[in-house]
Amino acid sequence: MLQQGDVAPELGLPDSDGGTVRLVSMRGHPVVIYFYPRDDTSGCTREALEFNALSRDFVRLGIPLIGASPDTEASHRKFKEKHGLTLRLAADTEKRAAQAYGVWVEKSMYGRKYMGVERSTFLIGADGRLARIWRKVKVPGHAEAVLAAARELVGGNG
Repeated sequence: MLQQGDVAPELGLPDSDGGTVRLVSMRGHPVVIYFYPRDDTSGCTREALEFNALSRDFVRLGIPLIGASPDTEASHRKFKEKHGLTLRLAADTEKRAAQAYGVWVEKSMYGRKYMGVERSTFLIGADGRLARIWRKVKVPGHAEAVLAAARELVGGNG
């Protein structure tokens, strides 16, 4: 299980804009990556909308904000278009990143067990180490909490 201070696992994920998300290319800047279960479900949509509403604040701090789920790039594009999202969404279709970050877990709903993404967020410092980790995220107010931690990390008001 990853802990604060650990080196963040590298990503090599295609994104909704035709690029590839690689942490190594962002080294020298803090980064926020949030893992969510699925595009266009109620909780995931609310989380995306809350992060999207604060995206300019993250930009002002110089912090890339990346959402990642097992959905495809095409699904991410539809999700972004439908909700007017400007966020960068990474397609972790093989669940490699989710596994590396320890968020691909056994879940239970109505007594049925299945594997899925545990809603989690990672604030990665400019040095590539995990500065803050939020697991089992409850969506209301979470984006604001991440922004506050990001401001604290960079010592700015954004």
